[in-house]
Amino acid sequence: MTEETLTARRPRTWIAPLISTLVTLPLAFFARIFGMLSPMACDSCSDGQSDRFDASFDTAWPVLSCGLVLALVLLVTSWILSSSRRPAAIKLSVLAPATVVVTYVAFAALIDWP
Repeated sequence: MTEETLTARRPRTWIAPLISTLVTLPLAFFARIFGMLSPMACDSCSDGQSDRFDASFDTAWPVLSCGLVLALVLLVTSWILSSSRRPAAIKLSVLAPATVVVTYVAFAALIDWP
């Protein structure tokens, strides 16, 4: 097979995962950083507020961590499927950054902010 035939059969299947990577990784980085810095919001809280915040943070932190791992799995899977199943790769490429956003919103909603 010639180069032209291969290009005609799989036209630019790497673009969707590349754009998704360029969006998902910085989003996940900042979501993780903001999640790690969120306990500083309760530095000057009273004991009761601090206890409620700590209890809610202990629940929300695993949600954030698991959601970011899920986004990474979706991203890697989109790269793997980009050569064989293009429509599935495009859907996963869209789902990866959306997962980061939904995960961070869920994290922020689970915390009992002071």
